[in-house]
Amino acid sequence: MLRKLILIIFPIVNPDLQHWSNEARFLRWLTLLWLSLGLIALFSASYPVALAETGNGWYYVFRQAIWIWAGLHGFNLITRSPLQYIIKLAPWSILLLLGLILSTLVPGLGHEVYGATRWIKLGPILIQPSELMKPFLVLQSAYIFGQWHRHSWRVRLQWIGVFGLVLAGILLQPNLSTTALCGMSLWLIALASGIPSMYLTTTALGGILTAFVSISFREYQRKRITAFLDPWADPLGNGYQLVQSLMAVGSGGTFGVGYGMSQQKLFYLPIQYTDFIFSVYAEEFGFVGSIVLLILLLTYATFALRVAVNCSHRVKRLVAIGVMVMMVGQALLNIGVATGALPTTGLPFPLWSYGGSSTLASLTLAALLIRVARESNEAEVVMLPQKA
Repeated sequence: MLRKLILIIFPIVNPDLQHWSNEARFLRWLTLLWLSLGLIALFSASYPVALAETGNGWYYVFRQAIWIWAGLHGFNLITRSPLQYIIKLAPWSILLLLGLILSTLVPGLGHEVYGATRWIKLGPILIQPSELMKPFLVLQSAYIFGQWHRHSWRVRLQWIGVFGLVLAGILLQPNLSTTALCGMSLWLIALASGIPSMYLTTTALGGILTAFVSISFREYQRKRITAFLDPWADPLGNGYQLVQSLMAVGSGGTFGVGYGMSQQKLFYLPIQYTDFIFSVYAEEFGFVGSIVLLILLLTYATFALRVAVNCSHRVKRLVAIGVMVMMVGQALLNIGVATGALPTTGLPFPLWSYGGSSTLASLTLAALLIRVARESNEAEVVMLPQKA
């Protein structure tokens, strides 16, 4: 009883680690390191605004810790569960979350934040279905593209249609950045599966055209592009976010101004504890700290690819690749926005940015990668067929 109570209170404890492969153990500790650094960065970035808004500087960190605690329980469950059974849940989860995504488009059901209706409000809790969709998109696309030659054209077209509907629903919220990330992840998983290049080329052109049309019809997206090209042309208007972010990153210098000493987070840099959390980190830890973070991401990507290469099962290999693209790719996109290398978007930094849905999705993705690493050294298990 005491042992169970300890495991419930402290989900970071796992007595089964000695039975894991070296790659699985390393990826677990790397995930926990990534998560711990994120909580430290979040405390510094959110403290001033939390103190001003609520009178409690620990407000955002405390709420984030609750989400992490819940997410780690799911994390442990996934790492202990056979992947073949988890994959069977993916299609139903996608259909459920697709319904939630489409419901955000219905007036009165979607909750608007910063001009976008990406959330559903359940009492004091905000749920973002597009974030929760990410791990299930990886699972189902790995299953469909990994066994492409075994599926009939009816099944193929059904799921291509569902994937397209998911992307369209996210785009209409509007959320171009998450649409692009999910679309690129699907495309890269399909590429790794060996699908004929004709299909991939056609899909890529369609995605580019869709993004162009979206930007053409939405003025705020066009303004983001022009602000990205020359943020100093309107430093107090459309270019304000990027200008403040660049000032934060540039102020960090070589070694940073010191933990907790960021000046830009003092109500100059907007949404500093979500989209621009890296800017605060770069200001406080400087170029050296930023390089350390990039090394951590590179190490994670390297081990994820190592797991994929060593995995003989096609579907599991694609799951590992999809997780790497979602986690590391999203982190690099967030850094690119903060440093002015990419147009401003609303993508959070995985395991760093404040937000329950993002935290749950990121921990689920990390757990899936670890599960693949655990199973890659075991006897191959035949994947159970899904009903069309």
